[in-house]
Amino acid sequence: MATISELAEDRTVEGVFAVTKKERRRTRGGAAYLALELADASGRVEARIWNDVDLLDRRFEAGDAIHVLGRVESFGGKLQVQVRAVEPAEDTDPASLTPSLRRDADELDGFFEFLASEITHTGLAALVDSVARDAVIRTSLRSLPAAGVDGHHGYAGGLLEHTVGVATLCRETAQLHPRLRSDLLLAAALLHDLGRVRELGRGPSFRQTEDGRLLGHVHLGLRMIEERAQDLDPAALAELLHAIACHHDRPAARTAEAAVLYHANQLDAQAATRPVGD
Repeated sequence: MATISELAEDRTVEGVFAVTKKERRRTRGGAAYLALELADASGRVEARIWNDVDLLDRRFEAGDAIHVLGRVESFGGKLQVQVRAVEPAEDTDPASLTPSLRRDADELDGFFEFLASEITHTGLAALVDSVARDAVIRTSLRSLPAAGVDGHHGYAGGLLEHTVGVATLCRETAQLHPRLRSDLLLAAALLHDLGRVRELGRGPSFRQTEDGRLLGHVHLGLRMIEERAQDLDPAALAELLHAIACHHDRPAARTAEAAVLYHANQLDAQAATRPVGD
């Protein structure tokens, strides 16, 4: 059984993969074919089904685990699997067949807890602690990507890795610039992508939920914070919500902390995705 990282051009491949994308298309001549993206813990690869399309189409859906027999070819400079046969892999959990964290999840969890413990403001500390103690949220941080499979940190656990990365950048910036309100900045960093846990469904495809499609992760995150912040001072809550609301919108930032969060978020995303020069 081959993994995606082991694929090589002009080789036969047999393996079990998750279907992260499935789309029925037509060639210029009008013939139907299936365009797929397959994934396992080692990576992702595009695939095509050209023959027996109607028969094979009925055997699986996006999000399923399938047993694939095919051949690897190169198309547009990238490897692509030409699928010849497909069978459901009913004994395999599709969520286990997703690219995963580049770092140790337990270590990142420890960093998250350390950063949370740095907050001394009573109300902000209690709010972040309520998130840190929520088993559902912590599991989601370890199992979801930061921005879907096509975005930065687009693998299971990327959400935890990105959250810790942004919070670490904010902590260091606050130490360099003592005028910044470090408690506010650190709390906003740890909570800035909280809404992803309601925006994205489970792997392998991490498709948007209905709430996620209609409202987006920023709005959902603000709502989740307000649900937990009944005891937080209104002024502190407003500053926190503002920083999080602006973390994708630099011109809207009205405080230094909101601007720093925006740039830390951008920096961590770019550092994780842009090619590294020679």
